[in-house]
Amino acid sequence: MSTFAIVQAAVLTLVLLASLVAAFRKLLPQTAKRLQARLSAALDRPGRAAALRRVGAWLQPADAKSGGCGSGDGCSSCGGCAPAPRAQEPVPLHFRPRGRRG
Repeated sequence: MSTFAIVQAAVLTLVLLASLVAAFRKLLPQTAKRLQARLSAALDRPGRAAALRRVGAWLQPADAKSGGCGSGDGCSSCGGCAPAPRAQEPVPLHFRPRGRRG
């Protein structure tokens, strides 16, 4: 096997893994966040190497970093923090007759 074939296989594998992760996060967002939080907690434990703890802190989901619901940051992911959106008044439709052609 040539060096080019090995590099090509490695690049294609990385692209495939990236697309699988993106599809997983798009189709199952809650499960992806839960798995990401578990991995982050496993890596960011006392007694681990500093590099692993940094990776664990970096992997921590955004909602866990900000304190989640009730933190006052206005994330409104659950609809509890942000004010309720105003109901817009309906706009009436105006129909105009078509002009004659010809």
